[in-house]
Amino acid sequence: MVPHLTTALTGPLLELERRFLEAETTIERWLRGQWLEHSPPFYASVDLRNAGFKLAPVDTNLFPGGFNNLNPAFLPLSVQAAQSAIEKICPEAKNLLLIPENHTRNQFYLMNVARLAALLRHTGLNVRIGSLLPEVTMPTTLTLSDGQTLTLEPLKRLGPGGRRLGLHDFDPCAILLNNDLSAGVPDIIKDLHEQFLIPPLHAGWHVRRKSRHFTAYNEVALAFAQEIGIDTWLINPEFEVCGQINFHERAGEECLEAQVDTLLYRIRAKYRDHGIDAEPFVIVKADAGTYGMGIMTVKDASEVKDLNRKQRNKMAVVKEGLQVTEVMIQEGVPTVETVAAGTAEPVVYMIDRYVVGGFYRVNTQRGIDENLNAPGMRFEPLAFETGCTLPDNTQAPDAPPNRFYAYGVVARLALLAAALELERSETT
Repeated sequence: MVPHLTTALTGPLLELERRFLEAETTIERWLRGQWLEHSPPFYASVDLRNAGFKLAPVDTNLFPGGFNNLNPAFLPLSVQAAQSAIEKICPEAKNLLLIPENHTRNQFYLMNVARLAALLRHTGLNVRIGSLLPEVTMPTTLTLSDGQTLTLEPLKRLGPGGRRLGLHDFDPCAILLNNDLSAGVPDIIKDLHEQFLIPPLHAGWHVRRKSRHFTAYNEVALAFAQEIGIDTWLINPEFEVCGQINFHERAGEECLEAQVDTLLYRIRAKYRDHGIDAEPFVIVKADAGTYGMGIMTVKDASEVKDLNRKQRNKMAVVKEGLQVTEVMIQEGVPTVETVAAGTAEPVVYMIDRYVVGGFYRVNTQRGIDENLNAPGMRFEPLAFETGCTLPDNTQAPDAPPNRFYAYGVVARLALLAAALELERSETT
């Protein structure tokens, strides 16, 4: 099933998809050249927004947690991509330790861990799962809602001086984090030697900032747009940043109001230039963190002045109870895609430099200008029926294979931006 577009796909986006089809050879050659210079993250997922006049990434996750939502038909592609990634990192790897989030009550997340572990086992690796939970002191088997079982084991330092990390009778070559380190780096995974930690520690949210990612994405989008001759705004969300924010104490409100006003002014100008009859909006979000927390939609700068207690409490704290001190103000990209009565947005999954599938996040309680990955809201994942790598020039530019190819192109641009971001944060 492919989501319905609530407006006829004409104008800028149709032209963009047509240009992607015409420039497929140039696009793939350009991306291949970029990967010769930059190493992609081991894996990533990218949230996209299709506005009918713009197709842009709005978030990039370096610890993706929805492998269970992917179409099982794409599993062979995922396995091949994982084999390619592992061969680059540890060609002789036999054992891999997977460290997940501490969400033992979240059945959907645990099914993601099970799917990820199964995928990695298909590459020829012995995969076991180590838990950061202090209460896991012995192998603990969890029964999942789909009938699968998942065994969590306590982590322990190994070898002389505890230089390595593993489990009882299990000394891995590589350690794969599926934990975004929002609360910081646990002592047990610090100062490891002779082992590959994937992704590197500086990919965690204790270091990462969304604004740094989108600064890198801006560079990538500009170079790509020049390469194939398109307007970069069609694939690039503008943004601003405010630091030294304290929502409880109302500190930084003036900066926030000014930056919202500035960005809305720029978006209105772009809408006029492109003949877009829509009300601009921005998304104010915590500059670090995930899980759809610390996010609000704003259509006028006055809305961020004198926030009420409920609004300030919502914005003040993100995952792991961390205080928000920096925010990014991002151009709002509405979505014109719907499934049944729900608003939809595509999420594209990649391993190494390869697109391995994706799904639609569908939320029946949220509008076209709101965050769909919202705590407490129900959303139904809908797996892509076709891949994102093989466009069909015999069909219309907005036919499913071609729309998904466009998604894959923009997602890979975000992946390249993540590669640049990690290179730069490694040296800071």
